[in-house]
Order: sequence, then structure tokens, then C-alpha cells
Amino acid sequence: MMDYSEHTDRQLIALLNAGDKLAFTTIYNRYWKRLFTAAANKVDDLQEAEDIVQQLFITIWDRRRVLEITSSLESYLAVAVKYRVLKSLDRSFKRQHFSDEAANAALGEVEDDSMQQWLEFQEIKARLNVLVDALPEKCQLVYRLSREQGHSQKEIAEELNVSEKTVEWHMSKALKVLRTGLKGFFLTL
Repeated sequence: MMDYSEHTDRQLIALLNAGDKLAFTTIYNRYWKRLFTAAANKVDDLQEAEDIVQQLFITIWDRRRVLEITSSLESYLAVAVKYRVLKSLDRSFKRQHFSDEAANAALGEVEDDSMQQWLEFQEIKARLNVLVDALPEKCQLVYRLSREQGHSQKEIAEELNVSEKTVEWHMSKALKVLRTGLKGFFLTL
């Protein structure tokens, strides 16, 4: 049996794409504990955190032949866990707030602004997307690689073949534009 522990993540992904079970097991062993810890710190339920991570790895195995990871594997997995944690928290929130109609009816007199908060969040998210779309092309690309795909400044610099200072400058410019745009938006809420 081969020892894949010395393989890079990219090599493991290539082997995984070919259906290699040992490559999958190596990825699992390399990242499971970190992903579980990240999930457990957010959901405060160890069983739910374990389920989140297990479902992520099940999905990776199921999609192994078509899986394309353009960022680092670590970033990809971190973002995937964050997304699954958010979905879990959203489900939990909906169960907690909307499942028991009798309790909702009894509490009907109490003002519940969760729906208003959700709508405001959706408005902010939409406004942020508009602002990001309006950024200059390079700023937008750097912002999306950093904030949406979880790349480090060093990874972005390597991917775009520019210096880290250039990445830092584009990121700083993007954040300044977004802060200004959102500040004006918050004044209208």
C-alpha cells in the first residue's frame, strides 16, 4: 500500500479525480480535524459539526470525477465548511423560529423583527454585490479571490503574476470603495 502523506494537495486532487480511494483518505485525514474544529466553534453542537464535515467529504467523494479546485485545497475546504455551517445555522434558525405555529401564535403580540433583519441583510448583500460589480476589473478580481474564494494575498499575487504589494493596493482600494458605498447605504436604511 502506498503512503500518500508526502503528496501535495494538488497531487492528491489529481489522484482523487481518477477515483483513488487512498488519495481521498489522505485528504480526509489531513483536513478532517481542522474542519471539524472550525464547524464546532460555529454551531456549538458537536454532532452537527461532525455531520457537516462528514457531508462535505461525502460530497467530495461523490463529485470526485468532476471536482475542480482552482484555489488551494485548504481554502476550498474552509469555504465549503463555512457555507455548510451557514446553511446549518439557517436551518436551525428557521426551525427555531418558524416550526411551532402555536408558539408563534402565542408570541404574536411580541414584536419579532427577525424577518426585517433578514430583509435588511438581503438588501445589504445585494448592495454589496452591486458595489463589487462596479469595481475596476483588477480590484474586483482581487476582492473576489480574497473574500469569496479565500485566497491569501500571496496566492493571489502568484495567480495574477503581480507583486503582493499590488494585491494589497487593489484590496485596499476595493475595501475603501465598498466601505464608502455601504456607509451611504446604511444611512438610507
